[in-house]
Amino acid sequence: MAFEKFQDFLSGLVKRQRGFFSGAEKDSIEKLVERLMGSEGEVSGIVTARQVLDRFQELDDEQKLLFFQNLEQNFNANPVMVRLAFEAYDKDPSSLNLGTLSKASEPLRHELLRRLNQTPGATHDLVGMRADLLGYLKTHPELLAVDNDFVRLFTSWFGRGFLELRTINWGTSAAVLERIIRYEAVHAIKDWDDLRSRIDPPNRRCFAFFHPALVDEPLIFVEVALTGEVPESIAAILEEQAGDFIGDEFRTAVFYSISNCQPGLRNISFGNFLIKQVVQELQVEFPSIKTFVTLSPVPGFGRWLLSEEEGTDAAPAGDTEEGKKHKEARQSAALLEAKRRLAALPVTEEMAKEHGDEIRSLVFHYLTAARKGKYPLDPVARFHLGNGASLYRIHAHADISKKGLSQARGAMVNYLYDLGSIEMNHEAFANEGRVKYSDKLKALAIKG
Repeated sequence: MAFEKFQDFLSGLVKRQRGFFSGAEKDSIEKLVERLMGSEGEVSGIVTARQVLDRFQELDDEQKLLFFQNLEQNFNANPVMVRLAFEAYDKDPSSLNLGTLSKASEPLRHELLRRLNQTPGATHDLVGMRADLLGYLKTHPELLAVDNDFVRLFTSWFGRGFLELRTINWGTSAAVLERIIRYEAVHAIKDWDDLRSRIDPPNRRCFAFFHPALVDEPLIFVEVALTGEVPESIAAILEEQAGDFIGDEFRTAVFYSISNCQPGLRNISFGNFLIKQVVQELQVEFPSIKTFVTLSPVPGFGRWLLSEEEGTDAAPAGDTEEGKKHKEARQSAALLEAKRRLAALPVTEEMAKEHGDEIRSLVFHYLTAARKGKYPLDPVARFHLGNGASLYRIHAHADISKKGLSQARGAMVNYLYDLGSIEMNHEAFANEGRVKYSDKLKALAIKG
């Protein structure tokens, strides 16, 4: 009770200070940051932190860039202290000296962000601040160091122990439901009736992660269809009418849409925790469900198809070196020819229906052999395979929306979450980049 009263006092104080400074001449954000870093008292630090965050939101794009550049240039670790700490550790590599070196090498930005986060509502504002920062990284790569510091702290602040899983249904607050409509990034929700059809019927579920510092703001959510069989198209899910269902008739849970809601939390992993916990929740509610799959888009396929990239894996071990070279050359020629044929065709529903075999074959090659480093080029594939799923089925003519045709010529993929092999698949993928896939897909391989 005493703590809650103190929190109410701080919130009231911050509000009064906000009102005072809105009508007075404002200090520059640089002066406010300097004051924050020099503050000793908790209350004064909380008030100043709120002033910094409010002031940042008033800056234009050029001023925000200058703010981030100031953080990159002037809020690093003290090089003298780092050198002294390293020399001490080099002479005596004890745990104590290692701790001193670790502390000395921490950028001053960490302390600034921690101090900013002590004021009410700060976490929400800092997530927004990082969203702004991400917009500058392409043209100002030196700011990646600042972004790395945000990621390190957010990874701690948004750790799994702080996340709350909630079921989203028609009784959920309107504020949250409005955000679900807005944040849906895979299959747009047209209106409230469309939303209700996805969360209200007995064969539909929606789950989201929340954080106590972001009130009514989902971090990530997943939409689930409960079915008898593995679906082959998104229309089978989105256009199905609710009927009379009995829980023990469900055999399959289909994760058909996963949306990250906070741009400022990019690269902070939530999806792997979310899917695994949702599987546990569904197993308790529906013991009859034994198969857990996705119905996933293939967002990078269209771009890869129009490129001249081959991305062909090496020939199997055991071939002679000369044999490998000949096999690779034949595969590369056959692959490029197949890509060019498909890329030359009109991007239409009729094309997706008529050329399903070619599309499935090229999608299989794209997902298993086209690489970004040692991992698959496709971001959705990296996500699910990295979570321990395997490539299960590839469907042509599965998403004939304009977006689906453009991204993947209408193709969609089932990734299978087999609870008995998730950890083994994850290890093989993480360590070697190995893509586990169903034996039935081998027939789709392009041969030279």
